[in-house]
Amino acid sequence: MSMNLNALLGKKNTVWQIKSKSKLNPKQKGALIGIGLSGIGSKSELNCTESVLGMLKKVHHLIKVT
Repeated sequence: MSMNLNALLGKKNTVWQIKSKSKLNPKQKGALIGIGLSGIGSKSELNCTESVLGMLKKVHHLIKVT
């Protein structure tokens, strides 16, 4: 991810899942569920808190944040 995730703190952002969740460990799958993403192409709008940033960092290779 080219963007520094800490710059997102306190802002409302849209997150898209761009890669599959197959072959992930249970913590990463849980992070996707917590973010509200259910499959490729799904999107979720989030207010970024420290806990949400932690989830985004776990799955940064599967998502796109704007």
